[in-house]
Amino acid sequence: MPKITLTTLNARYIHASLGLRYLQANMGELESSTSLREFVITTRPIDIVEKLLADSPDIIGFGVYIWNVTEITEVVSLLKTVSPDTVVVLGGPEVSFETESHQLSELADYIITGMADIAFGDLCQKILSSSKPLLKIIPAPQPRMEDICLPYRLFTETDIANRVVYVEASRGCPFKCEFCLSSLDKTAWPFDIDLFLESLQHLYDKGLRHFKFVDRTFNLKINTSIRILDFFLDKKDDGLFLHFELIPDHLPEKLKSVILKFPDGTLQFEIGIQTFNLDVQGLISRKQDNQKAIDNIAWLSHETSAHLHTDLIVGLPGEDVESFGRGFDQLVALNPGEIQVGILKRLRGTPIIRHTQTYDMRYNSSPPYNILSNDRIDFNQMQILSRFARYWDVVANSGRFKNTLPLFLGEKPFDRFLHFSNWLFETTDQTHKFELKRIFNLLHGYMTTVAKIPESESLPVLMADYSRSGQKGVASFMKITGRKALETRKGKVLTGAKRQAVHAQ
Repeated sequence: MPKITLTTLNARYIHASLGLRYLQANMGELESSTSLREFVITTRPIDIVEKLLADSPDIIGFGVYIWNVTEITEVVSLLKTVSPDTVVVLGGPEVSFETESHQLSELADYIITGMADIAFGDLCQKILSSSKPLLKIIPAPQPRMEDICLPYRLFTETDIANRVVYVEASRGCPFKCEFCLSSLDKTAWPFDIDLFLESLQHLYDKGLRHFKFVDRTFNLKINTSIRILDFFLDKKDDGLFLHFELIPDHLPEKLKSVILKFPDGTLQFEIGIQTFNLDVQGLISRKQDNQKAIDNIAWLSHETSAHLHTDLIVGLPGEDVESFGRGFDQLVALNPGEIQVGILKRLRGTPIIRHTQTYDMRYNSSPPYNILSNDRIDFNQMQILSRFARYWDVVANSGRFKNTLPLFLGEKPFDRFLHFSNWLFETTDQTHKFELKRIFNLLHGYMTTVAKIPESESLPVLMADYSRSGQKGVASFMKITGRKALETRKGKVLTGAKRQAVHAQ
């Protein structure tokens, strides 16, 4: 019996590859000969090769993405060195565009570009029957959605208990935002809603309570969105958690009325704003009614219990630091749960490349292909903004400083946090691996000695956030001697306390 292995390297163990399961579900008569092996990018490539070859597979298919392409390149190189007769097939977005110039194209036996759900099984049939294709790079024809077997039966009880399970009611996107691979799609293609809901019921019956939808435009077809939401409303389960990506300017009243029915902690919406600059939106072919987007985010933030994850992008053509800062302040004022500050990436195949010369867009040639500079933001400024993004994630998006941030950010959030970001890097010379207690100490040090916020204002909010954080023991900023320290620990405001410059440890 032939042996076929499907594999990829996930960013973390908790991620379960939906793409591999689609391939396995569509192997036809070869499904019983196909096994699935997932690894994480921190595993040594040589150890991955050893485990892959332990089953002596005839064919190994790799799912290649921006987060794992470097590691997979090393894995495939080692694999073909020690087992050259093992057929290596690659697929995924990282090898589906600009394929011939990719280093992996020299190492692999075959590369499938595009949606490989059905094409991978067909290729394996040909390889095993010795009628090998003449082409090394094989464009996969767009499959009909009704011909794709849904993969959800392949999620195991271990997956459901320990990992993030991704689901999709549709593929593709009708919008043409040039930084996104989905801009290459002609439209969005829905799966049969009845079959999809049957699959959701199967997952629910097996114990799944966290559903992460990867549809690019969940609220594109409102009637379908409502059917899916109604499916979950009928469950009335306290442990239910649903993640959706929303179009920001499309939230009609009948969808709002359903959203309002969900209890606290159930819904999370990812909302890509990317930029509020109308000229920049025009340059990147992004159609967005900013006022409707603002109104919808404000409504979701103030009228519902949904957690909002919003996105902005640094480095878009035509946008300078001041413009980005204005958009950032505008989004902060709407009070979403998170603002993800992303650095523009030049993903393979995306139309954003057409602006390279006009706007002097210079990108990292290695993954994640992040922008290094353009005609509006030089390399030094881009580095500063990259650190801003990282520190904002550590401090603001952590959700641990809900009391401190409003005082800290004031009326100019971008300027205030940028100043703090620069100070933090000068003080620590690091961007990762901050212990939580140390962040509290650093914030206290900056607020009292740099921002000149009185301790009578800064200490109570820091103490309140520290008590919520679940940290044990006493942080350095709390070490104020005598009776006043005891009062502070009880959450009382210090009056007339002598300010201390507490150095972060």
